[in-house]
Amino acid sequence: MQKNELEALLKMVADHSMTVEEAVLSMRQSPFDEIGFAAVDLHRGIRQGVSEVIYGAGKTAEQIIGIVRSMQKNGQERVLITRLDEEKAGVIQLQLPLFYQSCGKIGLIGQMPSPDCQGTILILTGGTSDIPVAEEAAFTAQVLGNPVKCIHDVGVSGLHRLLSHMDDIMRARVIIVIAGMEGALASVVGGLAACPVIAVPTSVGYGTAFGGLTALLAMLNSCASGVSVVNIDNGFGAAYQASQINHIGG
Repeated sequence: MQKNELEALLKMVADHSMTVEEAVLSMRQSPFDEIGFAAVDLHRGIRQGVSEVIYGAGKTAEQIIGIVRSMQKNGQERVLITRLDEEKAGVIQLQLPLFYQSCGKIGLIGQMPSPDCQGTILILTGGTSDIPVAEEAAFTAQVLGNPVKCIHDVGVSGLHRLLSHMDDIMRARVIIVIAGMEGALASVVGGLAACPVIAVPTSVGYGTAFGGLTALLAMLNSCASGVSVVNIDNGFGAAYQASQINHIGG
């Protein structure tokens, strides 16, 4: 059951088109669906406003299909799948209408929604190598109903490139900054923007980048106020948090 379905149920009780007993019976439906290899959370949309998202890494294509079918059986029309490689996506597409974005390794079953809020989530990348993480973030934010704008390759090694986009930085409701190497871009943007900045360290860089750990620690130690940090390469997590911020106040 989704949040909008719960609201509709309560309205039906209020206008006497459904009895209290009927509503209680509907709400007593199992909050999860036990399918052997997974316990699919059917009430997450009520609790959090966003239905369960499938993390594709470590799951077989058949397991993902089974989870999706459970969700569909229980009324979920839109299913987001992250960390989905091309081979699994191909198998899934033989059975389900999956739209797959290969760069971000992310897919959607169901229709991409129109934006349901006014603010724009701006996504900035330090370099072209950070684009896969940015694509995961952009796709997620769009699925969650947000207007999104992406600007790539504006890292601190050529700061003039970033400064040419000051209008976008000033207009954004939330900014996601995605960078590897030394991760300095988040601090720079944090010092320019009036809105919340969510920093995403990436695993891009030479040896002492330590697979993104250097960027992560640099972002955590940012001297700019208003910068929060998610885990290495976690474009999904950044977009989810950005969407929550962007939907505050409608």
